[in-house]
Amino acid sequence: MSVESLLNEPIDIALPRTDHSFGTGGYRDVKTQSNPQLPIEDDLLRRDFTVNALALNLGTGKLIDPSGGLIDLAKKTLKTVGDPIERFHEDFTRILRCIRFACQLNFAIDPKTLKAIPKLVHHLKERRDGKFIVPREMIAHEIIKAFVADPVRAFDLVADMGIVHQLMPELEKMKKCPQPANFHREGDVWVHTRLALSILSSPVYRRQFGMGGVNAEIVFRTLFHDLGKPYTIQTPKKDGTDRIRFNNHDTVGAELALTIMKRLSFSVFPKTNDFLHIDPERIAWIIRYHLVGYRNDIDVMRETTVEKYFVNPLFPSESLIKVQYADTAATIHQNGKADFTSFRKILKRVGKIKKTGKKAAVPPLLDGNDVMHTLHMPPGPTIGAILEEIREQQLRNILETKAQAREYLRKHFRK
Repeated sequence: MSVESLLNEPIDIALPRTDHSFGTGGYRDVKTQSNPQLPIEDDLLRRDFTVNALALNLGTGKLIDPSGGLIDLAKKTLKTVGDPIERFHEDFTRILRCIRFACQLNFAIDPKTLKAIPKLVHHLKERRDGKFIVPREMIAHEIIKAFVADPVRAFDLVADMGIVHQLMPELEKMKKCPQPANFHREGDVWVHTRLALSILSSPVYRRQFGMGGVNAEIVFRTLFHDLGKPYTIQTPKKDGTDRIRFNNHDTVGAELALTIMKRLSFSVFPKTNDFLHIDPERIAWIIRYHLVGYRNDIDVMRETTVEKYFVNPLFPSESLIKVQYADTAATIHQNGKADFTSFRKILKRVGKIKKTGKKAAVPPLLDGNDVMHTLHMPPGPTIGAILEEIREQQLRNILETKAQAREYLRKHFRK
């Protein structure tokens, strides 16, 4: 095999070859033998899906299609070449690739092919000589691409095919986990999560955040945002609470999501790939703080607190706002509508700080050395508290210059 350039396009070149699978279903656990004399039809019959088993005779212009791939292409259907059990047994990664193709291409999956998948998904967890036969990186590669292509379809397929049960069992507890009906008319946590994922491709979401599409970080922080609810649920009957409550579900959910993402090597794509790269710690941060401004009224929060969570280049502040929007839009009240009151208040406060930031909030007026020099103080935690107070006054436009900030120090903090 080689890669050549034709008209500035990379072209993969491979001789016809035969594969001998060792029967483990492991990724690339197969012996390949090139054979220039092998009929092209035989080479095509070793492919995974019929739509991938097509060739064009460059001399005659004739399409070579031994497995009916052209018909399946026209029908927008994914079907394995030959028996699906046999094809998937050759490489269990094909199970996830099938789901990824269905999501990316908006193809149906042939009933026989679809029926075979739940019978085989348990192999995705199998080990051989202490190692997974399907590398976690390959699993992450396929799952991430599927969810980014079509979040809701991927969500439904990985659940219906048993992939959630095998690889992300923590998610299953969201099914039939009740929520207070006056706040969540849409249903249980599973239904709420699915609805939140659907918001990401909705016209209202695009109007709010632009037409740029969603990346992996946005999709998976939405998928995991309420993961902690089944693990923290308290009910009037069982716990004597006034209503169903999920105290600390944000913190618990962040840790559960982090466990899943690390277990499945979700950081497989490099940082240079903005569309598919996932930083598990960033997503956990978003989940941990996705109730900021809701649990505590944004109007009574200090300017520095709002800035810390929503206007901070060190944290995924923009993604935090986006998950809050999807969460809010998927929270259906008794009147059948979502209530965006708190979200709009957050946007208003954040917008005000950003507007201030154009002229004043980029660097703080003072740093720790300024405080120590002005007040003749030694280093210590008190310096941080003083800097936060100065920053608060700066964001409120009370202090606008270094001279004003130093005078404020002398007036309020000098003993």
